[in-house]
Amino acid sequence: MSNLVICQNFLCPSIARINLCFHRVFFPKVSAESPSLPCDVKSRLRKASIHSELRELIVSVTSSNLKKHAASAMKSSRALRMQTTLGCLSRLVSRSFVSGVVNTKEPCHAQNPHGPPSDQTRLVTAVSGFPKQKTGYNIDHILKGQIGEDAYFVARHVDDWNNNLVDETMPQYLLHPEANRGQASPAKSPSNRANTANTTSSPMVASNAGVQSLRNSSSNSADVIGVADGVGGWRQYGVDPGLFSSHLMKNCERLVKAGYLVSNHPAKLLAQGFREMKECKQQIMGSSTACVMMLSHADLKLYTANIGDSGFLVVRRGEVVHRSQEQQHSFNTPFQLSLPPSEMASDVLSDHPESADRYEFNVEDGDVIMLATDGIFDNVPDSLLVDEISAKVSSPDLVAPSHDELTARLQQCANSIALIARKLSQDPDFLSPFAQNARANGFRMSGGKEDDITVLLAAVRIS
Repeated sequence: MSNLVICQNFLCPSIARINLCFHRVFFPKVSAESPSLPCDVKSRLRKASIHSELRELIVSVTSSNLKKHAASAMKSSRALRMQTTLGCLSRLVSRSFVSGVVNTKEPCHAQNPHGPPSDQTRLVTAVSGFPKQKTGYNIDHILKGQIGEDAYFVARHVDDWNNNLVDETMPQYLLHPEANRGQASPAKSPSNRANTANTTSSPMVASNAGVQSLRNSSSNSADVIGVADGVGGWRQYGVDPGLFSSHLMKNCERLVKAGYLVSNHPAKLLAQGFREMKECKQQIMGSSTACVMMLSHADLKLYTANIGDSGFLVVRRGEVVHRSQEQQHSFNTPFQLSLPPSEMASDVLSDHPESADRYEFNVEDGDVIMLATDGIFDNVPDSLLVDEISAKVSSPDLVAPSHDELTARLQQCANSIALIARKLSQDPDFLSPFAQNARANGFRMSGGKEDDITVLLAAVRIS
């Protein structure tokens, strides 16, 4: 008990001094935070103040308190050991505070010469949809990113680098190591016209100088959205198809929020998310299509990676200016990422993330992007999608909305498109896009295709 009293008497005044010091560190005087001072001057003043406060604290703790309680502690060998322990603890705590606080850097936000600041560029989003099974509607699941066998995510990462040193542990080096060697990475780039299936290769060369330049202009900052559609055929093997698509999207979302992305390489993000699923000890079986899209804050371009029959379209002033194309092995057999059990590996379609079609194009303020699974594209013609988006979101007759108004318009439009898709999928007499594709492949059919429906709308806001 005596040792406990000694320890308590020693630590209480020290803890009070530490709290006072840290209060001054994190809530400094106005003079040190004057807006008229340059950023580097603020940093030096802050460091000097912190260093002075902590030095006084260390001297007080190690001399006054230790000497005061050392006399009483010398009465027994146990008290002597306690004194030694507390002395070591004091030195360790002091060094930790000095190295951990004094070396803390304050961000200095310089004006970005290559475009608008990252916090002024964003995608304003809204999501809606219906599961295929009428009894499977659960708003909690939808809010968590899952609609039946479909899944989606919305994430944003903004870099805040405050020095000009290139670090090879940066996320873009980990996911894009060839950039450090100056190698080229091919990417498919479609024509700017809608409904164009041809893509051309354009090199993306990232040298050390290029990475340095991008980093200085918030190169790794991006808004990222994605959708995935679990392959329903796994249900006959007792596997929930929604688990695969959900985990794939959650992996991508987590990587984005942690900064492990390259803002112009969504295919690499998709590949990393899939790789983590393969390396998981409790492997999740299944298959999924996927479409991931990034709005890079560095160059205000959209970069997309699409594998399978999920996809996107971009509407500008009432016209489709960009659209993805389906990837099909044969009719109703899309490309897909798969993790089958070993005994079924030879019988299951399994495409590589590198097989994804990649697109890149410039965007403008007010562009509306629709990212969706095949439950939308199989049932709703493009013309009807454009009419809904134009009427509810991007009509020139509408006054430029605030952020909240724009979000409300997008949500209303997403709900409308999801409801239209659901109704048309249940109409046996409607000649749906799916029925038209079936007839083009020699199958006589009409009506819609009942499926999980997921629609994610995003408006480009550059202010």
